[in-house]
Amino acid sequence: MRSNLDTGRWGEHLAADWYRRRGYDVLARNWRCPTGEIDLIVRRGRVVVVGEVKARRTDEFGPAAAAVGPAKQRRLRRLAAEWLATTGVRGVEVRFDVVAITGDHIEVIAGAF
Repeated sequence: MRSNLDTGRWGEHLAADWYRRRGYDVLARNWRCPTGEIDLIVRRGRVVVVGEVKARRTDEFGPAAAAVGPAKQRRLRRLAAEWLATTGVRGVEVRFDVVAITGDHIEVIAGAF
């Protein structure tokens, strides 16, 4: 049985592979700054996706996507602005996706918020 940390890493790996198979370039995984962390940042053309990955072994405690509430959404918006400022990336459309993984099932909610 995987620990929660191992489950999270496994989920982030699955999510990165999912995007790669669809033509996205992975720009960052676990990007950190003093105010927080972004799980996954990918790009295809002018679209930069900030991905929040939630992986659970089962849905016993509810769906994985439910863990991305309003406070988390606000934080991810601020972190995305910091990432853009830090990297100097300009002229892109930013989209926020939630990647919900339960067991072996992956669901990508594009434009989740």
